[in-house]
Amino acid sequence: MRNRFWIGLSMIFLIPGVIFVTSCAKKPVKPAPSVVTPQAAKEAEAKRLAAEKARAAQKALEEQRIREERLRAEAKARREREEIARRERFVNEHIHFEFDKSRLLPEAKEILRRKAKWLKENPDVSVIIEGHCDERGTNEYNMALGDRRAHSAKSYLIDLGIAPERMKTISYGEERPFDPRHNEEAWAKNRRDQFVIQ
Repeated sequence: MRNRFWIGLSMIFLIPGVIFVTSCAKKPVKPAPSVVTPQAAKEAEAKRLAAEKARAAQKALEEQRIREERLRAEAKARREREEIARRERFVNEHIHFEFDKSRLLPEAKEILRRKAKWLKENPDVSVIIEGHCDERGTNEYNMALGDRRAHSAKSYLIDLGIAPERMKTISYGEERPFDPRHNEEAWAKNRRDQFVIQ
């Protein structure tokens, strides 16, 4: 009987406890369904399109900047190549003279006009005009003839507006032949003025 008493007593406390625990269990909360109005959907789409348009405009601006930068670099490189070519032409284009003469031929004057134009475009450049001769004649005579040839070119350039202090002359006579052969073709090449940029 005692056992029944204790069992009955424990049941009195146990049953309400079980009911209490099971009734307090949390049920999952379902989120309320979101309601998107047509106006809100339109506004969201407009924002998305505006952001997309802004990104596209930014990308186009960046592409344009890169394109312009590349074009500027290409133009600069082209100008530098052209200037190098003009400079090389200035140095490598010689004027030639008749045998035993220092007067300028028409072709030489045309070359000197191009050289004067380049010198005017490059006012910081100074030049040495070298007078040369072929091997015929004495060393002393050829040194004097080379000097006259160099001065002939310098005088013409002065007449074309180049300041005399930008030019020096020197004669090498027959000492530095352009063509070392001993024939008329070589001698014609060796009777020349050369231009050296300082």
